[in-house]
Amino acid sequence: MNYWLIKSEPFKFSWQQFKEAKIASWDGVRNYAARNNLRAMKKGDLALFYHSNEGLEIVGIAKVKKEHYQDPTTTDTNWLAVDFIPFKTLKNPVSLAQIKADKKLQEMQLIKISRLSVSAVKKEEFDYILQLAENR
Repeated sequence: MNYWLIKSEPFKFSWQQFKEAKIASWDGVRNYAARNNLRAMKKGDLALFYHSNEGLEIVGIAKVKKEHYQDPTTTDTNWLAVDFIPFKTLKNPVSLAQIKADKKLQEMQLIKISRLSVSAVKKEEFDYILQLAENR
């Protein structure tokens, strides 16, 4: 299993809206590195759901429901979409400030490549973030 982080602006599509929708197509991604991450996702992979611009925190975990397919928002075959379902709401959100302050998370792509909307997460980082969410 692989682990990921997906970003969404809460005023456009929040964790709460995602839970209510029960499934979401992650489309509209127009960055090649993020697209390559979508391409690498496999059914059952888990992704940290991060509120960007507002909140700046990881609030939940999504699960890949359907692997990559042609992005329906464009006819350009270079772009892909992936379907996610909500998996778990974190007990306590984990803020970007917490992540930046923690020595164990300094290599996260969320920090290193902050503009990337879909990024890979190491298993150790994923597990540690879950610990932080439980122990706050």
